[in-house]
Amino acid sequence: MSSNEAPRGPVDSSRIPRYAGPATFARLPRLDEVGRTDVAVVGVPFDSGVSYRPGARFGGNAIREASRLLRPYNPAQDASPFALAQVADAGDIAANPFNINEAVETVEAAADDLLDTGARLMTLGGDHTIALPLLRSVAKKHGPVALLHFDAHLDTWDTYFGAEYTHGTPFRRAVEEGILDTSALSHVGTRGPLYGKQDLTDDEKMGFGIVTSADVMRRGVDEIADQLRQRIGDRPLYISIDIDVLDPAHAPGTGTPEAGGLTSRELLEILRGLSSCHLVSADLVEVAPAYDHAEITSVAASHTAYELTTIMSRQIAAARSPKSAEDAR
Repeated sequence: MSSNEAPRGPVDSSRIPRYAGPATFARLPRLDEVGRTDVAVVGVPFDSGVSYRPGARFGGNAIREASRLLRPYNPAQDASPFALAQVADAGDIAANPFNINEAVETVEAAADDLLDTGARLMTLGGDHTIALPLLRSVAKKHGPVALLHFDAHLDTWDTYFGAEYTHGTPFRRAVEEGILDTSALSHVGTRGPLYGKQDLTDDEKMGFGIVTSADVMRRGVDEIADQLRQRIGDRPLYISIDIDVLDPAHAPGTGTPEAGGLTSRELLEILRGLSSCHLVSADLVEVAPAYDHAEITSVAASHTAYELTTIMSRQIAAARSPKSAEDAR
């Protein structure tokens, strides 16, 4: 596929039932079927960094299965993301489940290869350990990036059982490595007990602002989105979403659930409010389908990835040709 060809979209669900055929994300073509892509949806079936429930290694495929019901036009953003840019399923990055350090290196190298093609990444985890190698790769391309981290937890702890690379430590490592723009960092949706007040002190010293789930409830999604837009400005932005940012009522299938979280509606509306931000890549992690039922968590995750993909597709199309982007809406 050349850069001048029209994007190849999903399988036509009026001709082939949604439940038939392989479950690529949103029934999109595989990367090897189109040759190049603007947004690569890639899975990382790795969960050796978890501290409680395992199972997020199966999250990517669960999200793909739930994404069969996604449709080509996104009315909330008034855009047809798969017509605006080529989006393709790049398959999975196979990381060593017995060696976390090697797995981190593998994910970073694979992300480098995909980003070198000019694609942006929509990564489906896997546990939150994978955010660190993904941020390393994005920073090689864009320099230190702004970060919005949607999560019940801070994930800025130092170590677990002496291990530096776990799902609770990626953003402390990222700050230490200088790959984040510390003037534009924010957690969104945090809540629940901590190990001690020092956790918050350390987090603040790293440069993070905090928007709790209670803040979202009291102040509303529009005000929160506006606050986040102002903090990010025009910096290149990476969004990392742990599905446990949602309340267990909306996402029971995750490894470390906490009561009092966001609704899926609140999460989606905040993301839509960030559509003007320069989103360079994103990840969605910690879906553990063994603890799910009726695909509640996977459905929420698939729609979340869809909103992120739409934002990236709109921006890619606008950068190429503002008129063409308007015509394809």
